[in-house]
Amino acid sequence: MSKFLSLFASKTGKVVLLATGLLVALLFTFLATHLGAPGRGEKTVEFVVRSGWGANAVIHHLAQENLIKSRTAVAWYLRLTGKSGNLKKGIYTLNDGMSAPQIVDILTSGKTKTVTFTIPEGYNNRQIGDLLVAKGLFSSRDEFLKTASDPALLTRNNIPAPTAEGYLFPETYTIPVDYDKVKIVQAMIDEFRERVAKLEGFPTDPLKRHELVILASIVEREAQLKEERALIAGVFHNRLAANYPLESCATIQYLFDKPQKRLYFKDLEIDSPYNTYKHRGLPPGPIANPGLPAIEATLRPEKTNYKFFVVKGDGGHHFSQSYREHLQMKQKYLGGP
Repeated sequence: MSKFLSLFASKTGKVVLLATGLLVALLFTFLATHLGAPGRGEKTVEFVVRSGWGANAVIHHLAQENLIKSRTAVAWYLRLTGKSGNLKKGIYTLNDGMSAPQIVDILTSGKTKTVTFTIPEGYNNRQIGDLLVAKGLFSSRDEFLKTASDPALLTRNNIPAPTAEGYLFPETYTIPVDYDKVKIVQAMIDEFRERVAKLEGFPTDPLKRHELVILASIVEREAQLKEERALIAGVFHNRLAANYPLESCATIQYLFDKPQKRLYFKDLEIDSPYNTYKHRGLPPGPIANPGLPAIEATLRPEKTNYKFFVVKGDGGHHFSQSYREHLQMKQKYLGGP
């Protein structure tokens, strides 16, 4: 009996080994067939790997762009090579003439010729244009402003304005050298959309969204202290509800090519729809590109009875409920009426 069992175990082991070998052979045949290039290299794609994407997300988007033949084959290849966790965020130039292993090598190398730039919170489009010109991404400020006002770009992103100002999210970006100029602006808009989509209660209606972005841009430029953002947003909400003019100095500063050290009474008389001393309600568009904290503060302003504020010497503001108190504080902090 023991001899029979030994013989049986030996044969069974050989069968298992044979079956395993067959499965391995089938797997490698499958991979060899399905990891090849799906095209002839005629289609080039600027492929973005975003922060937080895992292997499944990368495979999904590669398939959407028709850059791979088989999701399953690429998933197995990443698993067998141990590269699933090595995919690096960034923007890569890929084409459909590349095999899956070539694409994986590129996405795990991170060796793309790139330019990195940071958009500070509260920059307006003129400032962003100057920054990108200095980085060599645009030939002039006007070229950037024209790109950010491209009608097709605005329509595609449901921006009800003549420019994308307000929707270019302040963040650090890394893009390839010679990246398409419209795509540079689109990347900033995409970042805006991804960030605000996570905010509970953020309006989806384009016009309501635009009104919120306009006000958030004013809050961004007025609030020097982060703890005052929601207070300042509350003041502006109260003034709008009472049909008071916003009287925001930030909207006057927007009218100048570069911020002025000090505003004068004559500046408050400038004839412009952005002059919120002369015109009630919101200006026609954002005056800057607000960061997420300013957007959140505008979405959820602090509820108070304040309708006025005046800047103090420490960068903060004194908030008042009455115009009389406001005049007193202006005299105290600014030395004027």
